[in-house]
Amino acid sequence: MLQAAIIGMGRWGRTLVESVQGSNEAGIRFVAGQTRSPEKVRDWAAEKKIRLLDSYDAVLADPEVQAVVLATPHKLHAEQVIAAARAGKHVFVEKPFTLDKASAEAAVAACREAGVVLALGHNRRFLPAVAEIKAMLADGRIGTLLHVEGHFSGPGAAGYKPGMWRADRSESPLGGMGGMGIHMIDMMINLAGPIAEVTVQSTARVLENGLDDTTAMLCRFASGATGTFATLAYAPRCWRVALYGSEGWVELTDHEHMVFRPREGEGFVRDYPKTDIERAELAAFAAAVAGGPAYPLPAEQAIHGVSVFETMIASAAAEGGARAVA
Repeated sequence: MLQAAIIGMGRWGRTLVESVQGSNEAGIRFVAGQTRSPEKVRDWAAEKKIRLLDSYDAVLADPEVQAVVLATPHKLHAEQVIAAARAGKHVFVEKPFTLDKASAEAAVAACREAGVVLALGHNRRFLPAVAEIKAMLADGRIGTLLHVEGHFSGPGAAGYKPGMWRADRSESPLGGMGGMGIHMIDMMINLAGPIAEVTVQSTARVLENGLDDTTAMLCRFASGATGTFATLAYAPRCWRVALYGSEGWVELTDHEHMVFRPREGEGFVRDYPKTDIERAELAAFAAAVAGGPAYPLPAEQAIHGVSVFETMIASAAAEGGARAVA
């Protein structure tokens, strides 16, 4: 059983803990934690049998802690990952991994040098329907991939108040990208491969808290396929990915509802059972630490996702100019 500490105990940190705590099947349990506002979570931590420590350094010095799970502000990730690696702790880090390619590369290098497992929390990789789409790409049902469409929106940014770290534009560049959109960028990379070039427009049409609410991207994949993507930070929730190929197209909405239409023959409409993808990703992390299958998000793809995000920010700042992804 992997003994972990949760760093950052806001809404999402608690969600991660609750997905596995008390279940031996996941292979991980949280024994310690650290947060900026311990008074807000003291009762909850006691209920979950989590010891609250007063600093990240104290967590890294704790011999009982074998791994850290980072649900912290984006700008802290690289420094925290590197410190954990140097302390010999395995690391699960929430997305975005970091906000620039150089720091992502430094974090990966530190983990490799220390021989610790690094896992990035792109939980939609664990959807059964996504595994089916990858199989369709591999067995030719979609044919030559021509175009990908992605969309991930929700109204969360309307609730960001002054003083909240997510309300800081440096933590939330391009509106919904940090909280939502980066997941769909990873999905597009997972399904269609590296992204070679992006063109981005990002603006605030409704929000008045300093953040963008509408971000849209046109991209070209290294394969030659094209893609479009949007994330809206002040709109009803929407999650959708669609792939169009020479032999068929497939669309997945809300994680579980799939439609497939081939060029010839019968297609299908299929609903998949709901999956606890937070539990699945933490279990995969624990299994990788235990010497099982490698965590199913290669470090090179994690770095590439950061590079795409960084390039999107540069393109938007240049008012939509096309930018090659490094």
